[in-house]
Amino acid sequence: MVEHDFRYTLMNPQHTLTECRALVPGRYQVTGNGGSIRIGDVLLVTLKGSKDLSMRLTVDTVRHLINPPGQWTAMTTGPLFGELAIHTWQVNCDSCAKELSFEFAVDAKLGKSAEKPAATARIAELGWKAIDDKHLCPKCQEPA
Repeated sequence: MVEHDFRYTLMNPQHTLTECRALVPGRYQVTGNGGSIRIGDVLLVTLKGSKDLSMRLTVDTVRHLINPPGQWTAMTTGPLFGELAIHTWQVNCDSCAKELSFEFAVDAKLGKSAEKPAATARIAELGWKAIDDKHLCPKCQEPA
């Protein structure tokens, strides 16, 4: 199993995704160029409408196309989003007042109640700690 990084970047245009679309929640069809994709590989892809969020897709089947050379189509499995919503929130460190502006993804069909747990999980991924309604940046978590 190999992990391929197909997140949006202008640095490597010959190694790109042409299309990534959800067929049903958790099932995605991905078309791309380069990368020598195989069954069992993991694709890191940028979420549409996001600046820095990505998701991991596991390749179930792949078909390498003859024309154009290097292009392939894969069926993959990944996160179960019924209706993807991307939100941008801001939090401040309650110790040093450092500000964090971050994006997080949530299934919009789950409603407002799903936003706070998704935001808390994203803050933790970024190294911040949330305790009740208080937040600590990574620097303020270090022992004195």
